Amino acid sequence: MDDVESWPTVVCGTMVRMRVTPSTPTVYIVGAGGQLGTALQGRSAQAPDSVVWRPLTSADIDIADETSVAAALGDLGPEDVVVNCAAYTDVDGAESDLSGARRVNVTGPAVLAAHTAAAGAWLIHVSTDYVFPGAAPDSDRPEGYEPDDVSGEPATVYGATKLAGERAVLEADPRATVVRTAWVYTGGPESRDFVGTMRRLEKSRDTVSVVDDQLGSPTYCIDLADGLWELVAAGPRPEVTGAVLHATNAGRATWFDVAAAVFEEVGAERSRVLPTTTAEFPRPAPRPAYSVLSGRSWAAAGLTPLRDWRAALHASIAASEGSLP
Repeated sequence: MDDVESWPTVVCGTMVRMRVTPSTPTVYIVGAGGQLGTALQGRSAQAPDSVVWRPLTSADIDIADETSVAAALGDLGPEDVVVNCAAYTDVDGAESDLSGARRVNVTGPAVLAAHTAAAGAWLIHVSTDYVFPGAAPDSDRPEGYEPDDVSGEPATVYGATKLAGERAVLEADPRATVVRTAWVYTGGPESRDFVGTMRRLEKSRDTVSVVDDQLGSPTYCIDLADGLWELVAAGPRPEVTGAVLHATNAGRATWFDVAAAVFEEVGAERSRVLPTTTAEFPRPAPRPAYSVLSGRSWAAAGLTPLRDWRAALHASIAASEGSLP
């Protein structure tokens, strides 16, 4: 019988006793202090029983620094998984900070991929719908973009650096998996995402004007986290290694649709949400008019499709009010 040792693992400041063997796989959550990294930790009950997970925040690892990565992932082995949630996500800020965006979105993922390739570990790299130019009319792609539909240049620095990061990852580690997602939110009343913002505006304004000419795939962060844990549990199979997958809640919506649904969920009149156009809200970085992502690649890999976006939104509001999702 293998020797078995028990020791404490620090998870988000809480000491958790785990019974592990010397060969127990470790799932490293890089970017653990962000929205998705936090959700992955909160949904760790969905993780396989056979793994230990280790959160790494920006205080623990500088993904663009080879020395820092080597130190943080020093024990990385072939049975381990690195889930990279770290990203420069300030879409407008990136327009005037190309070097900063490239450092986090291109150099960092490439450094991580070089380490996972050398160790034989599996890298899951999270990316975005902004890699697409976003000008396609609905009729061209009625079910959303497929992973191989990338053509032309992204319209933003953020999108361009994320696309370059995807390519750098797969070049450095051909066994890596890229998972694109979109319009991610947690939905709590204090959260800084779109749903949280709408909840606060509902309380402070009589009406809210929201753009109705951007169409995308709203994604509940908890559902995305559960999907990633399912991906981890299924392992680095031929269907997913070296692949780009799309993971979003099913369906499509405009920001106006989402805002109106938020108002409905909290018992407010949806008529208080007024449709407007992108032209009325100029931003440093142009927003894609169309960035719906098809979920066919996710299902084809044998993974459970994420539920419809409207049901997920309901669950997010219910969860923040103390009900189960």
